[in-house]
Amino acid sequence: MTPCFLVNEESLKRTPPEVLEYLRFLLRRIQQLEATDPQLRIAELEAANRRLQTEIDNLKGRLQQVQQQLATALAQLGTNSTNSSLPPSSDRFHRKRRPPRTADQPRKPSGGQPGHPPQLRLLVPAEQVRQTILCQPTTCRGCGQPLTGSDPQPLRHQVAELPVVRPDVVEYQLHRLTCPCCHTSTCGTLPAGVKGPFGPRLEATLALLAGQYRLGLRPVVALAADLWGLDISTGMVSKLRQRTAEALLLPWVQVAMYVRTHDVNIDETHWREAKKRAYLWGVVTPLAGLFAIAKNRTAQVAKKLLGEDYAGVATCDRLKSYWWIKRLQWCWAHLRRDFQAMIDRGQPGKAIGQRLLRQSNTLFHLWHRLGESPLSRRQFQKAMQPVRAAVRQALTAGQKCRCGPTAGTCKELLDHEEWLWTFVTHEGVAPTNNEAERAERQGVLLRKTSGGTDSPQGSRFVERVLTVVDTCRRQAKNVLDYLSACIQAWRLNRTPPSLVPNTS
Repeated sequence: MTPCFLVNEESLKRTPPEVLEYLRFLLRRIQQLEATDPQLRIAELEAANRRLQTEIDNLKGRLQQVQQQLATALAQLGTNSTNSSLPPSSDRFHRKRRPPRTADQPRKPSGGQPGHPPQLRLLVPAEQVRQTILCQPTTCRGCGQPLTGSDPQPLRHQVAELPVVRPDVVEYQLHRLTCPCCHTSTCGTLPAGVKGPFGPRLEATLALLAGQYRLGLRPVVALAADLWGLDISTGMVSKLRQRTAEALLLPWVQVAMYVRTHDVNIDETHWREAKKRAYLWGVVTPLAGLFAIAKNRTAQVAKKLLGEDYAGVATCDRLKSYWWIKRLQWCWAHLRRDFQAMIDRGQPGKAIGQRLLRQSNTLFHLWHRLGESPLSRRQFQKAMQPVRAAVRQALTAGQKCRCGPTAGTCKELLDHEEWLWTFVTHEGVAPTNNEAERAERQGVLLRKTSGGTDSPQGSRFVERVLTVVDTCRRQAKNVLDYLSACIQAWRLNRTPPSLVPNTS
């Protein structure tokens, strides 16, 4: 049935031509549809509907993918040192989380707090004082009468001063004499142990300026000229560093063999060698610290440092390069960052992260009580049982949550649950590898100031000096005296003093 349009002649006059043309098009289209088979038209509509439904499904899938990418990008944008392995130096655009202050916790003023014990400089013993000057009054400050005698307990005021340091230069004159019989000239030789233009203690000092105090070649040259009046070139400083690295080869090997037989904290950090990515490895024990620079951070490097048959306990992060070790202790400081990341993502894993973070607070509270109060190991293990059960329940629930990263982390922790609690059963094992990270801090600062090393020879110097400095610090040895002894022994082709403690 053709539709009728109620129009009159007046309305047709007022209608624009474009509208009239469109009305004629609609009329023709309706007539065409009426002439078409209704069954064919229904099939066309159903096919079009299916095409539209397919396009809608594709757009929904694309929308979910974009939403997931957006969530990942937002999570990366909110990453900082509290919820990832990023260093604190990367938090320049992030405000550090601080607990909110309550009304009974006003802001403390800067400086020493009331009741804080004073920190006074201790007086040097009398036998170490070079000169004693008596300051006695001659007249009374009240009436002006002359005063005599001495105070048996005078007030002691000591002034420390540095003397002018000048190099102690020894000149060796090598005479050349001619034999009256065969007329052969023979030149005198330097005494044993005399090599190069500098003595072993000065060479050790120049090595410490680079290895412990993180000075580059030119700052070392400037410091030697300003403090000691020495004329030394950057090339000579570089040559002395290579010789020092050779002298420290055996002590470095001794420490490398020592750490293989003890429980260790192990970690690695970024380094640069010849402007390429490398890694500085640190393996520390209570009495030794080993450092090595490698091109990667694979399991092969860890096996080379610890030995493939390593039987001790290694405290580390969750890097898979350590998973070949039979007994591990995963660092709970790193785990706390993972728990905070679950919270910051704000998805279904937020509640899981909060539960795990609360249990980690209890864990560290008990651990500090074990070290500071008479809490026995057996009592500590008993107190940790409910913590372990609560962590397992939270990880089981997190494994089933709809947040992919949270579920993956919980599954990995459950699959290797025994590596979470090694410190509970093995005495002497800490729940964190903070000791290794603190030891590596020296190398990190050196990398930031120098940019790394330019050659493998430079890397050998850095790793050996860092090993000697850290190990001497842990054993309360004077590092300058030890370095000087090693260099002197190398010059005399003798065995250097041992760097590892006596295990007998």
